[in-house]
Formats: sequence, structure tokens, C-alpha cells
Amino acid sequence: MDRIRRWLEEQNIPKHAALLDIGTGNGVLLIELAKVGFTNLSGIDYSASAVELAKAVTKKEELSLKLQVADFLHPFPCLSHYEICIDKGTFDAISLSYEHPEEKLRRYHQSLLKVLRNGGLFLITSCNWTKEELVNHFSEGLELQEELSTPKFQFGGKTGSTVTVLVFKRKD
Repeated sequence: MDRIRRWLEEQNIPKHAALLDIGTGNGVLLIELAKVGFTNLSGIDYSASAVELAKAVTKKEELSLKLQVADFLHPFPCLSHYEICIDKGTFDAISLSYEHPEEKLRRYHQSLLKVLRNGGLFLITSCNWTKEELVNHFSEGLELQEELSTPKFQFGGKTGSTVTVLVFKRKD
């Protein structure tokens, strides 16, 4: 979360940029972004209880966020034209689904292309997928812009990381 916030600030992303947190959970990322001045923040989660918790925390913090119950695999019209979409584990969770994971991953990609405007940025954090796998999965309609630095480890002569954070740009 801190890595994403710092990157957004370092890139001088306009504070009014329309941002969607896919699978917002308790909304903590959006709350932290609001605290540093971002103003056009939306979060969705398929869990009504997660969204209710996020709303309660937001109210306690006296912040204004757009939070709603929504299944990203079945987006509806009000989810569109975001300049930035952030995923910090939803893609991973969907990929571990027992029922038709390939179909769900395909729908995730389609939904992302529907809600992310041309030239928009998609930041994804994954503990399950490598850089190469994510680049391959999102190659249609998106191009890799940057890999954010994460802690590395070595094992058996190979170097790896426990988490991958990538920034893609929606092709025009």
C-alpha cells in the first residue's frame, strides 16, 4: 500500500484523478490516499460487509469516498472511465477460484478494459503471479510501463520476490 501511494505521489498523478480500488475491502488504501490529498476515490467490493466496514471507517475518519458493493466480474454502467485502477489482491483471489478460474480471469480482463479509460493506468500487486505471467495475461489492451521495486530473495541460485507490483497503461 505504501509503495503504491508513494509511486502515485512521485508520478505527480493529479489529486483529482478518478481512481478505482478493485476489491477495496476495508478501504484502507483509499483512506490513505485521501489523507495525502486525492479526492476522486472509488472502491468496490463484492462483500457487503466489507463495504459497510469501509464506510464506517471512512465516516470515523471524516473522509468522503465513493464505496459500493459490486462484483468486478459483472461491472455495471456507473463503473467506467477511471484514470487509475488498483488491484492489491483481487486478481489473485479470483485466480484461486475452484469454479472456472480461466473464465473468471478472462472476465476480469474484459471488465478492466471496460472501466479503465484509454491511456489510464492499472497498478496490480500479486503474490501469486510473476511479472512475466502478468504481462502475458494483460498483454491485450495494456502495455507494461514499470515494475515497482519489491524485496528480493535468493534460493537455489535463482532470484525472486514474494510479491510483484506492476504498472500497466491502457492502450489507446
